[in-house]
Amino acid sequence: MNTTSPAKVYVVIPCYNEEEALPITAKTMSAFFDEMIKDGLFAPDSRMLLVDDGSRDKTWTVIENLVASSEKFEGLKLAHNAGHQNALWAGMTAASQKADAVISIDADLQDDINAMRGFMKEYYSGADIVYGVRSKRETDTFFKRMTAEMFYKGMAHLGVETVFNHADYRLISKRALHELLNYSEVNLFLRGMVPTLGYKTAKVYYERSERTAGESKYPLKKMLAFAIQGITSFSVKPIRMIALLGVIFALAAVGIGLYALISMIAGKAVPGWTSTMLSIWLIGGVQLIALGLIGEYIGKIYIEVKRRPRFIVEEHLTHK
Repeated sequence: MNTTSPAKVYVVIPCYNEEEALPITAKTMSAFFDEMIKDGLFAPDSRMLLVDDGSRDKTWTVIENLVASSEKFEGLKLAHNAGHQNALWAGMTAASQKADAVISIDADLQDDINAMRGFMKEYYSGADIVYGVRSKRETDTFFKRMTAEMFYKGMAHLGVETVFNHADYRLISKRALHELLNYSEVNLFLRGMVPTLGYKTAKVYYERSERTAGESKYPLKKMLAFAIQGITSFSVKPIRMIALLGVIFALAAVGIGLYALISMIAGKAVPGWTSTMLSIWLIGGVQLIALGLIGEYIGKIYIEVKRRPRFIVEEHLTHK
């Protein structure tokens, strides 16, 4: 997206119970904004849009004070907790009519803000989408590194196009964002949706650091739910795998039946309680897993057909 003047950029920051981290984040980002404007990478009227995703602490109070104190900040308050992806969508929707480009980043500032310099250079060179990609995961535990790698490789195996080691730290141009906002599904998985746009893309590598303050908003339970959301939102291969598993069990049943028939003819058949129970439990367990997976897809259809709004905005604050 070549341009002769600096782009008006909105940095969208979803916030959920970030009362502790937000003042530190705001101070750091405010100084960084000044540098980016001075270097001609951001236009002077660029803004940070802080989206309060139904926080239960004083996050919104902090946002109100920031908006009142500086024109760099805008605040968007959702009426209830809509979830990270929906909060991000709400912020991008609000910024889409004002910005030339939108950058999304989490409030904990674990993602290196200096990577935005690379984002803007790629944007000015013609990229509509720029992905922030982690160069390594040394700040993660062994378990998190292992599960993250399994997630990305598993998604690729299931035919879902994602960017390895990329979360939701990215730049997206105005025209690409307008096309993304035309997607009507309620079950959002932005890491899989954005790559389907097809515009020119680029990657900027960075190292992730520790949280500035507060606690992680993605415990194991939420990570697992997010992984299931991604898989079932973009791939039907798990259901096809169930069908294949059914064929395998059917063939195995034929083999076992032939073995039993031959044993009976040979007079070697001995009624076996253990083998019978093992068969029942094994097949029963597979059936329950299959029904649960099918139910996950049916549940998604149920949510989609209701067409409820992804989020409800309670208040949108700008500097006066």
